[in-house]
Amino acid sequence: MSGNKDIVDSCDISIEQFRKLNEKDYTLVDVRDEISYQHGYIPEAIHIENKQILEGGCEFENDKKIILYCMKGIISKETAEYLNGKGYEAYNLAGGYGQWLMEIMQEEEKGGSRIEEIERSLQKKFHKVLFSRFTKAINQYELIREGDKVAVCISGGKDSMLMAKLFQELKLHHKFEFELEFLVMDPGYSAMNREIIENNAKLLGIPITVFETRIFDAVFDVEKSPCYLCARMRRGHLYNKAKELGCNKIALGHHYDDVIETIMMGMLYGAQVQTMMPKLHSTNFEGMELIRPMYLIREEDIKHWRDYNSLHFIQCACRFTDTCSVDGANGNTGSKRKEIKNLIRQIKEVNPNVEGNIFKSVENVNLDTIIAYKNNGVKHCFLESYHIQTTH
Repeated sequence: MSGNKDIVDSCDISIEQFRKLNEKDYTLVDVRDEISYQHGYIPEAIHIENKQILEGGCEFENDKKIILYCMKGIISKETAEYLNGKGYEAYNLAGGYGQWLMEIMQEEEKGGSRIEEIERSLQKKFHKVLFSRFTKAINQYELIREGDKVAVCISGGKDSMLMAKLFQELKLHHKFEFELEFLVMDPGYSAMNREIIENNAKLLGIPITVFETRIFDAVFDVEKSPCYLCARMRRGHLYNKAKELGCNKIALGHHYDDVIETIMMGMLYGAQVQTMMPKLHSTNFEGMELIRPMYLIREEDIKHWRDYNSLHFIQCACRFTDTCSVDGANGNTGSKRKEIKNLIRQIKEVNPNVEGNIFKSVENVNLDTIIAYKNNGVKHCFLESYHIQTTH
């Protein structure tokens, strides 16, 4: 084996050994799905999904080591062995992104608090694209009223963590009284994933309340759409805990890009025109509402804030994404959303306004030109009014 003698003879390389290497000597590859990669990755890593490598869809430089990682170093180890069989010098980063993140957090803890500079970035550099759009959504869609108690639901990803910080900022400038509970549900996280969430909350100064459920155990052996079932169960537990704490609203971290992707997915895969609403009444928990205050915030701006502050998050702390791709665990939902993201990106190259136009399309629905529509579950057809119209 050529190269560094500190590297063990197996295809594993430790975080410590990896950090001793010269960047010019290796190519670092994140083999997770795109959604996980976009939520957080090791600096300098390029993104090539595991499936693409195994299908022979990429070539690497022969004079460089290839270091691969996934969330826990399980999938990437198999891929490193595959590449070694193809004649490359490939290694698996032992412990994966999760272990790297744990070590970075331990170093940051020794370095002291960064909360003031992180909050200052929201007040200054990112005020217009993050905080102003946050407050605009709250005002435009009447998401918060005086006397509300909001359960801010934190999954551990970049979106919900930023939402929590924006709520804290809003509390400093509020025009009326409202209360906040920062709620983290542990549906059966691994010890490492839970620690990452708790460490990020501590770093950001978010006083979280953690409660435990056994949802992962309940859905782990479900073959068809486990993520759909998991999401429904999570929502129910969040409503229940929020109500127990005296909250009348739960806040989720869906953003502008989630909205336009949902519109397109509904049309292309669901044969319907619908969108992700900025707020909803709960049908099962009387008096409870779901709100989405990140509704007008762009994902690129969230990622820019994250990277500017050198923050590192996990996309989903679920045990499916520890050991396999989201596409396979999600009944192809992750795959469809990825396709929609790519489609919008391609159209944007010739029409820079495409995202805004998709969003506005559900604000400018003209019922006079709709063949049929549903209202309160009842289907209506244009013929109902067509025959009584007078032609002039």
